Amino acid sequence: MRITITARHTEVDDDLRAHTRDLVEKVVKLVRRPHHAQVIFTEDHGEAGVEIEVHAPRGRVHVAKSQAADHRSALDAAIARVKRQLLDGKVTPRARGTARRSRAPETR
Repeated sequence: MRITITARHTEVDDDLRAHTRDLVEKVVKLVRRPHHAQVIFTEDHGEAGVEIEVHAPRGRVHVAKSQAADHRSALDAAIARVKRQLLDGKVTPRARGTARRSRAPETR
């Protein structure tokens, strides 16, 4: 899977890039077959911001944005948000042996 890390109006060091890549790879495991993920770091008036997009099959795009005093805090909050989105969208499959039964009203 391809992970794109972009910095707009700011500089991102190699340690933060590696940390970001590790976190995104862990979170993306919740998607069955992810296409790609994009992480955008921004800086606006001294406030750091992070936006994460995870592109999943069937055109689903999960987006999480966060702003904080520094990039690591914003990254952690955005990762938590996208993780919650992916867990909420996950459907647990039924066991194969159990079938649905409709109860017909009994007549006497």
